[in-house]
Amino acid sequence: MEIIVCVKHVPEVAEVELRIDKSGRDIDRSGLVYDINEWDDYAVEEAIRIKEKFGGNVTVVTIGDENSDSTLRKCLAKGADKAIRITDKRINSSDPFIVAKVLSETLKKISFDLILTGVQSSDDGYAMVGPALAELLGIPHVTMAKKIEIKDNSIIVNRELEGGLGEVVEIEMPALITVQTGINEPRYVSIMGIKKAMKKEIRILSIDDLGLNEEEVGVDNSWLQIMEMYIPPVERRAEFIKGNPEEVASKIVEIIKSRGLI
Repeated sequence: MEIIVCVKHVPEVAEVELRIDKSGRDIDRSGLVYDINEWDDYAVEEAIRIKEKFGGNVTVVTIGDENSDSTLRKCLAKGADKAIRITDKRINSSDPFIVAKVLSETLKKISFDLILTGVQSSDDGYAMVGPALAELLGIPHVTMAKKIEIKDNSIIVNRELEGGLGEVVEIEMPALITVQTGINEPRYVSIMGIKKAMKKEIRILSIDDLGLNEEEVGVDNSWLQIMEMYIPPVERRAEFIKGNPEEVASKIVEIIKSRGLI
């Protein structure tokens, strides 16, 4: 089975105080630490597990500069077989439709049975690339997968829905599935895996190799453009009350009275 996994190299911002850059349309990325997108990590693990059970190859694909190689090497170290990086400054990577277009032209040149992506990326959270990519490739897709089972030439997928609900669907291959966190437990990278990954080639492509031009993938003709990025103003702040229990209780009563609640 030939499996493609689309991955993204993203900044880790959970414990970072973000700043807006001078353009006002992006965050200041200086000094940020990057790693594989969390949802994509689960997708890579699921692909490797399917390969281990049914045989075949796993190819990881990303759009980014040479810094993205660390994420691709991590995937190779875990068990992926091939890696492709599309690098071109003319690509408007902030537009999920453009990203899907570039990926679709890349994958049209590759034989595949299954494409896996993360449900969304942690940096923009659009959750659009997977479904848009499937539409451009003309293949069925399923989102929010929590369990995947291969059955002959079809796939049974357990989906996570809102409100605690679930859904089970069956689709024929080739297909695309977006993977939710918790579908598995991603493995750690072994020292042996790292050594093997460093010897594997990362194939690098530009939009010229894909038969695309700047008008098709640039900012001017993007469907979605970031006009402004800002940090929401703080409207309320938590107040920490210090003192012994009697002092704290007295202060709470004063606050409640001042707001006309009693």
